[in-house]
Amino acid sequence: MPPIDAIDSLSGAADALLPQPTTPATDGSAFAESVTGAVDELARLQSTSNELAVAAVTGDLDDIHSAMIASTRASVTLELVAAVRNKGVDAFNEIMRMQA
Repeated sequence: MPPIDAIDSLSGAADALLPQPTTPATDGSAFAESVTGAVDELARLQSTSNELAVAAVTGDLDDIHSAMIASTRASVTLELVAAVRNKGVDAFNEIMRMQA
């Protein structure tokens, strides 16, 4: 077997091991599910942060670090969701400005 044929056969074997891309849904349901999941996760993080903050204020919390971490996670997630929303609004406005 010539060396070039050996490389070609190895290339084909490597391609078979790689995951094949799937065709994404074109109806936008995957994006909608992602956004809905992110908003639900944000609500869960904020609820946890609020519960830990109340526990910290009432003296029922032994570890203040967990309350601070939960608060920071909720804050960062809120900033991320707001940034994605702003980019979505910007994209929508840009599409509306396009001329047919």
